[in-house]
Amino acid sequence: MPAALYVVATPIGNLADLAPRARDVLAGAALVLAEDTRHTGQLFAACGITASLASLHEHNEAQRIPQILERLRRGEAIALVSDAGTPLVSDPGYRLVHEVAAAGFAVRPVPGACAAIAALSVAGLPSDRFSFEGFLPARAAARSARLAELATASATLIFYEAPHRLAETLADMAAQFGAARTAVVARELTKLFESLYRDTLENLAQRAAQDADMQRGEIVIVVAGAQVAPSDEGEVRRVLEVLLAQLPVRQAADLAAQITRTAPNAAYRLALELKRGA
Repeated sequence: MPAALYVVATPIGNLADLAPRARDVLAGAALVLAEDTRHTGQLFAACGITASLASLHEHNEAQRIPQILERLRRGEAIALVSDAGTPLVSDPGYRLVHEVAAAGFAVRPVPGACAAIAALSVAGLPSDRFSFEGFLPARAAARSARLAELATASATLIFYEAPHRLAETLADMAAQFGAARTAVVARELTKLFESLYRDTLENLAQRAAQDADMQRGEIVIVVAGAQVAPSDEGEVRRVLEVLLAQLPVRQAADLAAQITRTAPNAAYRLALELKRGA
């Protein structure tokens, strides 16, 4: 294969989801960088792939980069995988991709499974605009603060969560987003015990607290965006005029959107108009 860093998506559960091109790239690479070599070794054994493996995770990524760059200079093809799904989506690898590209080497995507996109595709919630938020903070206070910042976001929100924190996270979401906000909990996608729970945040939080099975396995939470009521433009304009006298356009628009419950993009457009007319 041509010398490049190949960013390869692997199955999130069902091994049949390994794409033929991904299999070929992994089999032909001079080296495969894996978050956990034991986990990836099991995938290789099941799929009949024999390739050299080396670990690359958050604790050794910086130290690995010079060695990888040298191998690319020698004309070798290097593949990067995570434990499951698409690398760099809540997984290590950003620094490596950045440095490889900065050094002038090709970085090639080999797309495939991604838990966030898989969950969104079956959630039945608006998918024209969405925001992937990854894992929320583990500490309750920091988690609630982050959720409060997202409470007025109109795009569908996607989160990963550890099973042992599911019930308290859903309860925090109900408190910050509103008990009646619609959400979907996707558990063990593509695996034997795949489950989808669709309900309000309040009901999902109650169920998670009572149902031990719901708190097992890999979990994605998809939450409907805020339904923002139309605002009186005159009110938004008055608030922006005050804020723009003291703040930059973006900050003024964000605050005005929160105060008047206006869509952030609409507040920003009006703020630009007011600034240009000043």
